[in-house]
Amino acid sequence: MSIFGDIMSAIFGSSAKAETPAAGTQGPATPAASPAAPSASVTPSAPSAPAAAPAAPVDVAAVLDALAKKNKQKLNWRKSIVDLMKLLDLDSSQTARKKLAEELHYSGDTKDSAKMNVWLHKQVMIKLAANGGKVPADLKD
Repeated sequence: MSIFGDIMSAIFGSSAKAETPAAGTQGPATPAASPAAPSASVTPSAPSAPAAAPAAPVDVAAVLDALAKKNKQKLNWRKSIVDLMKLLDLDSSQTARKKLAEELHYSGDTKDSAKMNVWLHKQVMIKLAANGGKVPADLKD
């Protein structure tokens, strides 16, 4: 699984599938093309939601705030990609962040980790929102 996929799973649950530019190769997307069986068991609000997103929007800030309250460390997940990854119990090393940057098509200099980290945090929040997350506007700006 991709690093962004791991972030999605940690926030939305293990069944979440991230829509990243490389996600076109996922196999589970094809069964959704058969509308006969799934439509009988789907709630009325589900057809308007993207196939890979949860049925109801997940309040990303609420989930992460709840995790932060339980965590012994004081992690500033709202500003720091490193703290966000630590909060989700994911590898936050520079190598992992460079891999995440590659997944999200970062075109800047990965040796400038401060600039890359700011970009990563913003992109992760934008992509969480695009995949069914309710993300406060100030975290996407």
